[in-house]
Amino acid sequence: MLICLTASHKNAGFDMLERLSASSELAAPRILDGHDALQGAVVISTCNRFEAYLDLAAPEGSSPVEAVHEAVRAVGAVAGLDARDLRTTFGFVHGNAVAGHLFSVASGLESVVVGEGEIAGQVRRSLEQARAEGTTTPELERLFQRASQTSRRVKNATGIGGAGRSLVRLALELASSRVADWSAARVLLVGTGQYAGATLAALRDRGATDVRVYSPSGRAAKFAAGHDITAVSHAGYAVAAAAADVVITCTTADHHVVDRMLLEGGRATLASSHAAPEAAASPVLAEFRAWCPVPEAAQDARQLVIDLGMPRNVATDVVEVDGVELLDLETIRRHAPLEELSSTDEARVMVDRAARNFGAVGEELDLTPSVVALRGHVQQVLDAEIARAQSRSTGDDDADERVEAALRHMAGVLLHTPMVRAREYARAGDQRAWIDGLEAVFGVRTDELR
Repeated sequence: MLICLTASHKNAGFDMLERLSASSELAAPRILDGHDALQGAVVISTCNRFEAYLDLAAPEGSSPVEAVHEAVRAVGAVAGLDARDLRTTFGFVHGNAVAGHLFSVASGLESVVVGEGEIAGQVRRSLEQARAEGTTTPELERLFQRASQTSRRVKNATGIGGAGRSLVRLALELASSRVADWSAARVLLVGTGQYAGATLAALRDRGATDVRVYSPSGRAAKFAAGHDITAVSHAGYAVAAAAADVVITCTTADHHVVDRMLLEGGRATLASSHAAPEAAASPVLAEFRAWCPVPEAAQDARQLVIDLGMPRNVATDVVEVDGVELLDLETIRRHAPLEELSSTDEARVMVDRAARNFGAVGEELDLTPSVVALRGHVQQVLDAEIARAQSRSTGDDDADERVEAALRHMAGVLLHTPMVRAREYARAGDQRAWIDGLEAVFGVRTDELR
């Protein structure tokens, strides 16, 4: 049984999503420790979403509630959140609806910016993480692989996301009301992951050319070399942050990488460099001499800090620094545009069709043990009849072979209709009727399905 626990921008507060995101890497193994019925878990964690996809080995007719409650408690334990709060917040999806939900998520239909492209990669990486942790199962593998295939088909066949819309691009659209000329803006990019690459591409589309990059984990030089921009050293970070017109953060760090102290420290260093000429000779200031505003301009400059990180990369106290404005995910989310209805409707039709196909295949797979049992039963009867015919053999080998061939052919003919009907009943969602009929007519039981 597949189950999804979901918290997103639609049903959860930003603070809760931030706490869930910060602990997401620990969640799946902890979930599987909670209950014997929990066989697999894959966790998706993004800036606006936390979802746990669970594979439960629950016997037919049994309630999954206890196992689900244990999973919620496990998530709460690693995130430092009350399980009761999570139970009232989490959305609950189960059965065939899980495929439809994940396919919709992977296709960008549930995102803040409908059709945004980053989510497909995040879904794919979630499965890779589960594989590395050993928490996935064959059914979860099948689910996530089909989700990736569906998102690609939706992207290729519909206009959704065709304009390259994403959370990054929406943030820059909102920022454009504060940035008069991107081509003249000094931009500091903090982070070097996939979001950083998307952010740099979006900046260049808007005409930004003066971009530098800093990495808290020390990857700035490699990223800068690959993207033809300038790297900022650890020693020069505060100065670069203070000198930039726009600071954009998009790291996975679990701590603030920009705060009031950083900006004020960088500003103080810049001010001292102009007040004391000998200070300007330091390697750090020499590196940024051409990039730094003059003291008078620095005093009156307005600075925009855009926080795309989850958990938050930027401390809220930055707005206490003169001239600094903060644009964070919560603000961006409130300004998300309405869906492009025609493309969205077309995409949802494709997602629904893919989910139905996934369910039909899964239901046919569920009948596999009973189909094997029927084939085994017929084979036993066939072997017994062949043995009986051979015991009455007249010694004519050709005749014996014809009898055996006839018996095998008849067995195949008799099996054909039950096999066809098995697929029909599975697609109609009525597997139980076929299984009960199998027992009533042939006396064949498949106890593992009960």
